[in-house]
Amino acid sequence: MTLSNHPPTRHRRLGVAVAAAGLLATLFTAGPAAATLDPGDAPAATERVSGSEAAAARAAIASGEIPGRDEVVHSDNIEHLANVPKGAFTGINSDLAFQGKYAFAGNYDGFRVFDISDPKAPKTVAQVLCPGSQNDISVSGDLLFLSTDSSRSDDSCASTTQPATEKSSWEGMKVFDISDKANPRYVAAVETACGSHTHALVPDRKNVYLYVSSYSPSAAFPDCQPPHDGISVVKVPRKAPEKAAVVNFPVLFPGEGPDGGGNPGSPTNPGVSKTTGCHDITVLPSKKLAAGACMGDGILLSIADPEHPKVIDRVQDNVNFSFWHSATFSQKADKVVFTDELGGGGAATCNEATGPTRGADGIYDIVGRGDHRKFVFRSYYKIPRHQADTENCVAHNGSLIPVKGKDLMVQAWYQGGVSVWDFTNSAKPKEIAYFERGPLSTDTLEVGGSWSAYYYNGYIYSNDIAKGFDVLKLSDRRTDPAKRVHLRELNVQTQPDYFG
Repeated sequence: MTLSNHPPTRHRRLGVAVAAAGLLATLFTAGPAAATLDPGDAPAATERVSGSEAAAARAAIASGEIPGRDEVVHSDNIEHLANVPKGAFTGINSDLAFQGKYAFAGNYDGFRVFDISDPKAPKTVAQVLCPGSQNDISVSGDLLFLSTDSSRSDDSCASTTQPATEKSSWEGMKVFDISDKANPRYVAAVETACGSHTHALVPDRKNVYLYVSSYSPSAAFPDCQPPHDGISVVKVPRKAPEKAAVVNFPVLFPGEGPDGGGNPGSPTNPGVSKTTGCHDITVLPSKKLAAGACMGDGILLSIADPEHPKVIDRVQDNVNFSFWHSATFSQKADKVVFTDELGGGGAATCNEATGPTRGADGIYDIVGRGDHRKFVFRSYYKIPRHQADTENCVAHNGSLIPVKGKDLMVQAWYQGGVSVWDFTNSAKPKEIAYFERGPLSTDTLEVGGSWSAYYYNGYIYSNDIAKGFDVLKLSDRRTDPAKRVHLRELNVQTQPDYFG
């Protein structure tokens, strides 16, 4: 269903209330819904840890092995410039996108628009209330896109949560007009199979294509059961976004049987997620390539025809990878970094017991040419600092830092903080900078930390689940050349070709 099927009066009823210049405007009277994260991204629950684990966390703080509660620590080459706390109507913070002097920060109750022209003092330009996890966010020209991956009563910004078994349930993509950054306007919605956990943009001059990733995580989601082995391709005309519609559903894992052809997962491959869709797809338009992180599989796709992406290679790691979560190409598209979100983002996996190869990044070289390119595994990368058993920590969202001839990346690790690392030598990755806070609690495992950490026009921006929007300045001879690269727009899942 799209909003273009409704009379204009419905468009006016869906008008979005905002907080402009930090001043709270009228918000929807239906207050923000309680946020519940789906498997695959940090459960919102607070979990009591054992007495020995709590004691170990306190001992680690006392000895200086980890920071104290909420204490900010960082390497000498990083400066913490600013923090904007979560607003009154801000749910769990999620992804980020950028355009000009603006940052767009998704959260489970909607999104915020920040003016970052002065990185030391970001200003809230708009706060939009439009509940629906995850609210994964991206922008292109005058359009903003939000992913909704939870069962809602309808497609409006005043919707409420309801069981997925209800026939009226809605989830999918929402489209906003952001020509006026202080007053985003809701213009269209497209329902997609299994909703939209994340999405990636494949833009051209006339249209924006959305590759919508979703999956069936458990029996608790009866509307989205296997086989669900594809992605929804949504076409959004730039001049008529109200005509947005699904134009294809390519099956990426064809196969026989009720589960299709993806990784069968446990018990065949113990500890590995069954592939019932994709979590995230990153596109590299300049090379007509995409990399998909699809639960139990990593894939390489040709997107020469954006409406008909085609798988050209597929890889599994049934020893150390549990949940293929996201992907990042190297500068020359000769490597891909895949992340493993072991524990769904809500577990303490950056500890000695878990080890250095699980809940980590997997680095793969890409060899060959054209449709004959293949993945070749090279190494794992994990932050070299142990975290407390009360801290959720695992590999999560990051971006390249554009230095010609080098492969440098900044990455979020939830309560493991923000890590800057070098994978130019794909067999020997190494950390070169970090920023983190101490645990939210030493008695319970409370979910928090950096969801996304991205480099944009000279600064690192992090969206912290609990603490809000952070701005970091990185000063290092290895990364300083990146300050000469300025982008007009950045959606990390649509990787730019920084150097042509």
